[in-house]
Amino acid sequence: MFQRRIGREDVRHVLANGEVIEEYPEDTPYPSRLILGWCASRPLHVVVADNLEAEETVVITVYEPDSSQWEAGFRRKKL
Repeated sequence: MFQRRIGREDVRHVLANGEVIEEYPEDTPYPSRLILGWCASRPLHVVVADNLEAEETVVITVYEPDSSQWEAGFRRKKL
């Protein structure tokens, strides 16, 4: 996050206000999901896993999606 200049508040904002665009229920050790959110005009993808037993959400990675790899709106990867 530091190298990508993404702050904790940005991640919290995406988690609170973002849209789940992909779910990975078979991921281990916990099911995960990809969330798209916007911080001002900057799109962010946050991948999180849910440890239901511990009632915690683990942030796996956070990045700004590359428009050359994602369709407009950043919800789907280009083929």
